[in-house]
Amino acid sequence: MSAPRAATATPFTLVTGVIGADTHIVGNRILSMALEEAGYRVVSLGALTPAGDFIRAAVETAADAILVSSLYGQGELDCRGFRELCIEAGLDDILLYVGGNLVVGKQPWDDVERRFLDMGFDRAFAPGTRVPEALAMLGADLAARTPKAARQ
Repeated sequence: MSAPRAATATPFTLVTGVIGADTHIVGNRILSMALEEAGYRVVSLGALTPAGDFIRAAVETAADAILVSSLYGQGELDCRGFRELCIEAGLDDILLYVGGNLVVGKQPWDDVERRFLDMGFDRAFAPGTRVPEALAMLGADLAARTPKAARQ
C-alpha cells in the first residue's frame, strides 16, 4: 500500500534532518523517501544539523513544516528554544514535528510528549511510530493550509 499523495498542485515543502550531534540518519532517510513518495517537496539536511540550519533552510525554501528527528537521547536539549528561533526568523506559523528517541532513559511517553508540545512543537512522535501514521497526521495538519510556495 502506497502512502497518500499530497493533494495540491503545488507541493508542500518540508525540511527534515537529524538535530544536534546525532549521526543516526537511516530512519530520517526512510521518512524523507516516504514523504517524497507521498508528493511532498523534501529538503533533507542530513545528520549533525544545528537548529539554526533548520531555520535557515525553512526560510530559504518557504517551507511549510520542519520535521526534526533525534535518536541519541539528547533531543530535549537540542530542541530547547526551537519555536522561539522560528518566530525570530518570521516563521510564526510553521508546523513543527519532532520524533525519535528524544530523551535519555525510560520515561513515560505522555510526559515526554507534553514537554515537547510545551516547547512549541505541534506534534511529538514516540520511538517506533510507523511512517504511515506520521504521514496521516501530517496530511491532516496540512489539509487546511495552502502551500507557502503557492502564496508567494
